[in-house]
Amino acid sequence: MATSLQGHLLVAAPELRDPNFFHTVVLLVQHGDQGALGLVLNRPSQATLKQVWGQLSARECRRADLLYVGGPVEGPLMAMHDCVDRSETEVRPGLYFCAGRENVEHLVRSDCQARFFAGFAGWGAGQLEGELAEGAWRTRPALERHVFAADEEMWERVLQEIAGNEVLDALKIKHVPPDPSMN
Repeated sequence: MATSLQGHLLVAAPELRDPNFFHTVVLLVQHGDQGALGLVLNRPSQATLKQVWGQLSARECRRADLLYVGGPVEGPLMAMHDCVDRSETEVRPGLYFCAGRENVEHLVRSDCQARFFAGFAGWGAGQLEGELAEGAWRTRPALERHVFAADEEMWERVLQEIAGNEVLDALKIKHVPPDPSMN
């Protein structure tokens, strides 16, 4: 395996027609020689965390956040958050992942910034690298705004960011002001 893409976004290429990943933006939580685990950031469900919490725990839930469909693989309730003392994996500096019951139960009662997921995306050893080589995904480092913002047009926006960066790289332009029109 080349370089780990942990903490990066996988952005489905426009040609990717797999219904599980059509127009998705996936945050890679883990990526190594054994495979990868990711969470789809732009697929909110119709349910809130509070609505489903009673099926998961008898403990109190203070959050009415939307529950996100993290991918096609079933798994425990998971969270991306900024609460270092509930971290099971540091995905990138200041961004943490957890799936352990005790940590998730703490987060549903906390004021930490968090996003909750049912399900995840998974790739076996070498599978993601093959999909990347085929051009199924574009990548870019994840930013906090990608992970926590409720952005209905996230896929389009991140693809535009990637395209803009590719043009700048091709032209060997290193620094661009936030609003180039102000030059």
